[in-house]
Amino acid sequence: MRLIRRSDFETHPWKNGGGVTHEAVRVPAGRADFRWRISVAEIAESGAFSDFTGYLRHLTLLQGAGFDLRFANGDRRELRRVGDRIEFDGALAAECTLLGGPCTDLNLLIARDAVDADVRIVNPGPGHLIAAAPAATIAVFGVAGRIRIEGDSAEPQVLNAGDLALLGEGDRARLRDSGAGGQSTLAFIATLVERAPNAQKGDVHDR
Repeated sequence: MRLIRRSDFETHPWKNGGGVTHEAVRVPAGRADFRWRISVAEIAESGAFSDFTGYLRHLTLLQGAGFDLRFANGDRRELRRVGDRIEFDGALAAECTLLGGPCTDLNLLIARDAVDADVRIVNPGPGHLIAAAPAATIAVFGVAGRIRIEGDSAEPQVLNAGDLALLGEGDRARLRDSGAGGQSTLAFIATLVERAPNAQKGDVHDR
C-alpha cells in the first residue's frame, strides 16, 4: 500500500488561468498520454471545462457550495453536497457555473481504451474491506473525516481528508471510521483495471 499525503501533491496552473490543479498521481508518471490520473482542482470561477477526448471523467465535490454543469447534449447536473459525484465523457463540452463561490473537486480521468473503473463513495463505518485483484489498483481518497486503514502486512495508517492511498495487486485492507472529531466520514474508492497500455493524449494540467 502506498500513501500519498495532500502536502505531496504537485501543483500546476490551468491554461485558462481559472485556478490550479493539485496532482496526486498519474500513470504512467510524467507522460501526457496517461492511462489514469487523480487530482484535486480548485475552481475559482465559472467557465468552460477543457476537452478530454478519449477519457472518462469522474468528478466529486470536496469543498464549497457546489456547481452546476450544463453539457452540449442538453444534459444538466448539479453537485451541491460534499461527496456528490458525476461521470461523463471528456469529449462532451461542459459549462460550469459556481453556485456560491469557489469550490474544490476530486478528478479521476481514465483512458477509455485502456482502463475500466468502478467508482463508489462510501462511509466506512465500523469496517469496509477492500482487496485488489490481479491487474487492478484500488485508489482510496479521503473525502471527509479521518479513515483508519488496516492492512494485512503493515501498521495501521490514518487517511486524512485530502490524502490518497493506493493498493496494488494482492493488497487487502479494511477501512474504518476513526471516530475522531465526530465528523461524518466519506471515502472515494475507485477500482482501476488496466486493459491495454495505450491511451489518447490529453493535457494533464487542464481541468
